[in-house]
Amino acid sequence: MTAKPARLLIIAGSDSSGGAGIQADIKTAAAFGVYAMTAITAVTVQNTKGVYGVHPVPPKIVADQIAVCLKDIGADAIKVGMLANAAIAKAVVAALEKFAGGIPLVVDPVMVSTSGAALLDKAAERVVKKGLLPLATLVTPNIPEAKRLTDMRGTRREDIRTAAARLLEMGAKAALIKGGHSTRSTIDDVLVWEGGEDVLAFPRIKTRHTHGTGCTLATAIACGLAQGLPLPVAVGYAREYVQAAIETAPGLGKGHGPLNHTTKWR
Repeated sequence: MTAKPARLLIIAGSDSSGGAGIQADIKTAAAFGVYAMTAITAVTVQNTKGVYGVHPVPPKIVADQIAVCLKDIGADAIKVGMLANAAIAKAVVAALEKFAGGIPLVVDPVMVSTSGAALLDKAAERVVKKGLLPLATLVTPNIPEAKRLTDMRGTRREDIRTAAARLLEMGAKAALIKGGHSTRSTIDDVLVWEGGEDVLAFPRIKTRHTHGTGCTLATAIACGLAQGLPLPVAVGYAREYVQAAIETAPGLGKGHGPLNHTTKWR
């Protein structure tokens, strides 16, 4: 009998174009050899050019998906992505509190799509701050999301450190603030956890094919945690994977195209 794979429960929205959301998450888990389960929060109508519609799943159905997966198969890590609205966010928090005690949780606070569409309303944002962040092993905002969550003003390294510290004060055990929206020649992702800090600097790739980078990174980190890696190692491996996936993007679509989730990265 072969060894059982690490198990990952993904709580996120569906992307009809396959580049982000649940579809990207499952591809990423497969690349890491991790078994993926899903609790779908919303069905989106989107392609590489934009988001054209969002149909939220009833909150009870979202919570029930979480419950039946965890009560039967269980999970070694959980990733939370798009939540869509406050009712779904509250249902997810309640289900995690009831069924997911002690399981590492990576929260990607999906607020705006790569194309600029809003994916989280203000009421849901408050639930994320008050209910979800205190459960998070790691939260992974980009710079615009960090500004909304913490009122971060600038993008200097000290501003980012202050924002990360604020996220820890809000209850998260660690914060990774992604530097893709900065104007630096390198993309500097700042990881802060209790007692430690690391800066992961990668060359900036000139490309429009970046659809799903946030989803992919958070899921890749969750895969590493599911496999028992220490947080800084899981983040480092995940960042290497995303860099390779961007470098080898297949060039699909007329807008922000998807990454190459099947890239040979190690």
